[in-house]
Amino acid sequence: MSDMSEVIVPKVDQLTADHLLAGPKTITITRVDVRPGTEQPVTISYQGGDGLPWKPCKSMARVLVAMWGPDSSAYVGKSVTLFRDPSVTWGGLEVGGVRVSHMSHIDHVPPALRSMALTAKKGSKKAFRVQPMAAPVAAPTARLIVIKPAGGEYAAPDIGKWQEACERAIKAMPDAPALGKWRTDMAPHFMAAEHVDVGAVDHVQGVAQRRLDELADAMKEAGQ
Repeated sequence: MSDMSEVIVPKVDQLTADHLLAGPKTITITRVDVRPGTEQPVTISYQGGDGLPWKPCKSMARVLVAMWGPDSSAYVGKSVTLFRDPSVTWGGLEVGGVRVSHMSHIDHVPPALRSMALTAKKGSKKAFRVQPMAAPVAAPTARLIVIKPAGGEYAAPDIGKWQEACERAIKAMPDAPALGKWRTDMAPHFMAAEHVDVGAVDHVQGVAQRRLDELADAMKEAGQ
């Protein structure tokens, strides 16, 4: 039997309702970026995200805060099940939206508080309920290693810390050859990290390339 689910997935830069046409998706969060004042202020990376982060709408962001609290760093390692709600409207049309059905780490929340009234459309609200997961999704098993500029290795506890350590190492590189060698030596560790979050690896590679270009330009200006 041929699987049609792969050919109906839209080509976009984030998880959308259309990605869930084939069914719900359970994700384990690896990083949360919050940028207040932007059109989509919350970007959530997750294990096996393949460069498609989940950017929850304001209603779903309220659900996360209600269940897990306001500290987004505490979301790392926790899991949610996302599904496509076909009744979500935009501009008067039912276009579908990404909604949360289940969450891990909410056993401590009384059942009555797992239900809330969320805005369905302007001027009206709709009852929304979150269910607890039977068991949290297993944490990533890949070893997240960063080679230190001065030698040695750092084993990061999660993909967010790994990304931060990579960025610090990149900034500490004294010149383009050193950074180029670091990237070569990091190749197997980049591959391991891709099993956790491809988007994080792509981000680090982009930072490294921009820094490499800056260092190369500086060497040319210095006549080296």
